[in-house]
Amino acid sequence: MTIDGTRGLRGARSYAQVDSEFRTLLETGTVESRTHIEQMSLDMGQLLISTFPSLAEQADRVRRPSFLCRMRSAAEVLLEAFGNDAISLASQSASDTVRGWGAFVVGHAPGLALPDRLKLIRPLAADAHFAVREWAWLSIRPTVATCTHDAIEQLYPWVMDAAKDIRRFAVEVTRPRGVWCCHIKLLKDEPWLGQKLLNAVAFDSSRYVQNSVGNWLNDASKSQPSWVESICTSWERLDYPATAYVRRRALRSITKTQLSGSYQANSQEVESWIVDS
Repeated sequence: MTIDGTRGLRGARSYAQVDSEFRTLLETGTVESRTHIEQMSLDMGQLLISTFPSLAEQADRVRRPSFLCRMRSAAEVLLEAFGNDAISLASQSASDTVRGWGAFVVGHAPGLALPDRLKLIRPLAADAHFAVREWAWLSIRPTVATCTHDAIEQLYPWVMDAAKDIRRFAVEVTRPRGVWCCHIKLLKDEPWLGQKLLNAVAFDSSRYVQNSVGNWLNDASKSQPSWVESICTSWERLDYPATAYVRRRALRSITKTQLSGSYQANSQEVESWIVDS
């Protein structure tokens, strides 16, 4: 099965559905996963052996229980072996998981300023595979959390970019909360600091970007609901059809709170992120 042959095919949405033969192919690094479940099911130690045979003795380091720990451990192994060259080496792989390791190398590499990390992560932020794009923003989010003001300024050209994946990256990496990632306290407390980015994509035609904008505001609504309501009201007055969907997504937690008296975490939302991107 070729890489192109896997795209567009419906992948496994539960561990029980993962075909053992396809998992073996994933572990050779010659095909891409179609869902996060498929990626989470593979033996990353075997994938490391297949794609970087000289590092076979490090295979057990990437067989940790936590999935993200496995991804980060693989990045550490590559960084120790190849330094920053690991980024380009991993980025050339046919495996989306290995390219994801390369993304995490960008986040782990010591001594890089934010502009350097953004330059290195950009090709991975625009990768054709949904999972690589997720690992791209996750990898440098800790840096964004420590220099949030600078990050917002440097990411502003990204939300103006012609490529929807680049626009979406800039929104996703600055989300106040988010799944599988550290929170950005400054943006939880003062989400209006990110309004410059949000206004640029408020009327974005891409549903992929719209989802991210709605999720950003939904994050913010858990600590600053009045501000989110005011933003949505101001966008509604402009009467752009694209914002109706964004507003519904942005206000969903506020609506739940009004109806039930307390916000209940939606486990299906987490699951859908893991499976679908």
